[in-house]
Amino acid sequence: MVSFQYGFCATQGKRGYQEDAAAVWPSQVSNDTMTPEATFNWSLEFLPEARCDGIVAVLADGMGGHAGGAQASQTLCEAFIQNWVARITDGYVPAEESEAMNTALRAALQAGNARIKEATQADPALSGMGSTLVGVVFYEKCLQWISVGDSPLYLYRREDIALLNEDHSLAPALDKLANEGKISAEQAMNDPRRHMLRSAVTGESIDLIDVSRRPLNVEKDDYIIIASDGIHTLSEQELARLIHARGANGPHEVSQTIIRAIEDAGHPYQDNATVIAVQIVA
Repeated sequence: MVSFQYGFCATQGKRGYQEDAAAVWPSQVSNDTMTPEATFNWSLEFLPEARCDGIVAVLADGMGGHAGGAQASQTLCEAFIQNWVARITDGYVPAEESEAMNTALRAALQAGNARIKEATQADPALSGMGSTLVGVVFYEKCLQWISVGDSPLYLYRREDIALLNEDHSLAPALDKLANEGKISAEQAMNDPRRHMLRSAVTGESIDLIDVSRRPLNVEKDDYIIIASDGIHTLSEQELARLIHARGANGPHEVSQTIIRAIEDAGHPYQDNATVIAVQIVA
């Protein structure tokens, strides 16, 4: 039987406020073990801790300033988890029902989108707030995901790392121009439009949604990294090196090691960064 263990860590970076939020259900972590840096929304305690052969994890990176961004990300995480749990009450879906899982993930996303719309209609001061989202469900020996925006989802396996979801910022387009020789790699990396989003959850129609086409099989000792875009301070090669070095010590240490490396990099404009590390355990 496969089980899933997770750890988390976050940093505010050089920002004056924190706009990231995240949640995991069922909770494997008690409140008294939370670190001050963690931004997990633990207002979900009323949800049933039912028998569950997997977990669902969601991470959101808000936008819209101190109040709006923080509220958008937390609202989205809470609505996503609440809707998903209401639909998948026992947390177990056979692999042959993967399309039903995708339907449930889409419904959870739309529930969060509707909740953000309600908030902006109730308080005009929140107009323009929004968030990215990555929602991942782990069950049996598989995972499926849904994502909007540029928060990355990585698979680490046997010293290799791969990005699983689509990047809905302008970064891929700029990198393509660099690969075609139309601009330099340095221009692509330093373009001020690089982090502009082509899609986000704002309470309106969502332009781009990435949904896994089929369940992704996982293996023992795989790591899944769910993160906000502040993790891009580190290269994928550096992430793989850190997971390889600390993976045997469990997901809590992996998540903390990644955040520590981001802070140690000392980027003068370091964005908020939040990491959920999920380890596949036999």
